[in-house]
Amino acid sequence: MSKGNVLLVIGDAAEVLDTFYPLFRLREEGYTVRVAGPEKRVYHMVQHERHPDWDITVETPGYKLAADVAFREVTVMEYAGMVVSGGRAPEYLRYDADLLRLTQQFFEWDKPVASVCHGIEILAAAGVLKGQVATTVAKCKLDIETFGGTYVDREVVVSGNLVTARTWHDSPAWMREYVKMLNAQR
Repeated sequence: MSKGNVLLVIGDAAEVLDTFYPLFRLREEGYTVRVAGPEKRVYHMVQHERHPDWDITVETPGYKLAADVAFREVTVMEYAGMVVSGGRAPEYLRYDADLLRLTQQFFEWDKPVASVCHGIEILAAAGVLKGQVATTVAKCKLDIETFGGTYVDREVVVSGNLVTARTWHDSPAWMREYVKMLNAQR
């Protein structure tokens, strides 16, 4: 029996580990994870790795994952929480009006929200970071600070209903805190 539904936000170029770690961890915990994208279709994910002689991450194609539902079809009250994956997908998803509306509603209803890496760009665009303390990959620090939050460089940060992590390297701590928050809301 499911503990409830959790929405997992993806798009093309979502980071593989930012996506699959919470997908499987939340299923393992007994939650039904519904994958959401701009449309109900298959999305192409990517892998990001740091190479010692590059200033930025190198991106290579990863797995594919189908969205169960389009953002416009989501009713927030049917979900216990939301997870926002990282990668390059948030760069364009932050312009999706349906996703921004959903994100705002998750915060209005004080439902647990988890964000990793570039996922913070969606939260910034939705205007929900004011007064929050959060972490993200260092190059997205500006997104937190510009939109009224406080950036800290830590493995995981819990602030109100928000659980943030820097990158997929922090996934165990990130999901440990998020699962605790979800379970406490039940």
